[in-house]
Amino acid sequence: MHRMLFVTIALALLLSACAPAAPTVSPEQVQASAMAAASTMIALTVAAVPTNTPAPPTPLPTDTPLPSPTVGLLPTLANAPAPTTASGGGDDCNHIFDVGASGPTATLVVNNNTKGSISGSVWLNTQNRFAQCGYITFGPIGKGQSGSIDVPLVHTNMGDTCYWAGAWVNDPKRQTQPNGGPFCIDSTLKWVLNVNYDKITISPP
Repeated sequence: MHRMLFVTIALALLLSACAPAAPTVSPEQVQASAMAAASTMIALTVAAVPTNTPAPPTPLPTDTPLPSPTVGLLPTLANAPAPTTASGGGDDCNHIFDVGASGPTATLVVNNNTKGSISGSVWLNTQNRFAQCGYITFGPIGKGQSGSIDVPLVHTNMGDTCYWAGAWVNDPKRQTQPNGGPFCIDSTLKWVLNVNYDKITISPP
């Protein structure tokens, strides 16, 4: 009985010695695996970063000139005379009047009797005795407001023609283009130009 127990124990020990040992992982292998995983994560992170799009180039200034502002043109209005060519030359009078080259002037007050702003001009359609003609602009003048301009005197006894006037009424409910004339401004006192929806009148001094 004791002998049999001894043999059993001996066989058990022998079998346990023959069983394969569990594999062990070396520290170098663990470090290598960690480095490989870290490298993979860095590569994926870099790949996920969006690429920098270059900014569009700043446009360089060119030598192309900017358009010049348009000066108000002589109004084309019903029942008003168009500019004519002066008998002594080729001036069509469709330009700004040279007030300073036409002698004494009078102050012309422009009253806006409408409910919108107004802009317009007065003009001579033939040359005066100073060989000047053209238009003198006014405005914009707000509703119920007044403005003033200087205009050269008219000398009809010396062959001057009289002024005509035209305006644009910028009332959203009633846009019109009144005109009036001729207005012979022949003294240096204050004259008043009254702009209404349908006509323009003048009040002498």
